[in-house]
Amino acid sequence: MADDIGTRVAVLSDIHGVLPALEAVLAEPDVRAADLVVLTGDIAAGPQPTRVLDLLGGLGERVARVGGNADRELLEYRRGDRDALRDPVAQWAAEQLGPDHLDLLARLPRTLSLSLRGLGNTLFCHATPRDDEEVVLVDSSPDRWREVFTGLDPTVRTVVCGHTHMPFVRLAHGRLVVNPRSVGMPYGRSGAHWALLGPGVELRTTHFDIESAIAGITRDSGYPEAADWADYFLHARATDTEALDAFAPRDGRSPDQQQEAP
Repeated sequence: MADDIGTRVAVLSDIHGVLPALEAVLAEPDVRAADLVVLTGDIAAGPQPTRVLDLLGGLGERVARVGGNADRELLEYRRGDRDALRDPVAQWAAEQLGPDHLDLLARLPRTLSLSLRGLGNTLFCHATPRDDEEVVLVDSSPDRWREVFTGLDPTVRTVVCGHTHMPFVRLAHGRLVVNPRSVGMPYGRSGAHWALLGPGVELRTTHFDIESAIAGITRDSGYPEAADWADYFLHARATDTEALDAFAPRDGRSPDQQQEAP
């Protein structure tokens, strides 16, 4: 049974260890006034992992967390379950984490269910309800959505996900699906992107001083490639088209379907 939460929930996804973007969103009046802040995974894999986790930890029960594939991989690497991580910044981030940070990551659930006014039984996850790195996109086919919803409780009326850093709101087999984009690593447009839920859905963008943020990350991170990493991701130099092209094969599309995708 989903917990009944108040009127408004702010959803922050894919922070990826970017402190200034997170701080900018948390300062938003509607986020400060929200009944709950829900994080839909990939919280720490980035240039400022410990500072992001420590800030969020100080918010106490106002924040509910769901784990993402990057969070899981940080923990697996530190436990010795994998020899390396594909993303250099993620491997560096994993090495910065202390015992309390690792314990927090170990306790992250894969999903969270809340009953929201106007949206009904709402399931929060990172990628899809059944997998933390599966890819679905705004134009995924009805058959693909039916597949990823297999086994989902029929009472779930809304699914909120992240993972692809690509925003959308759409209906799929009678369920509303929301992806708020990414706070720290957006594709296509710069800014820190999030969503406000209840009783409807609003996709929001928080603008902040990107050059100042890049300078701060470069100064404070300790990651050797922090300046280049921050410049690339905070300026959203990866376009939406490039991101869709990269994700399409993981959406189970044939080569012909990939060519037809926008």
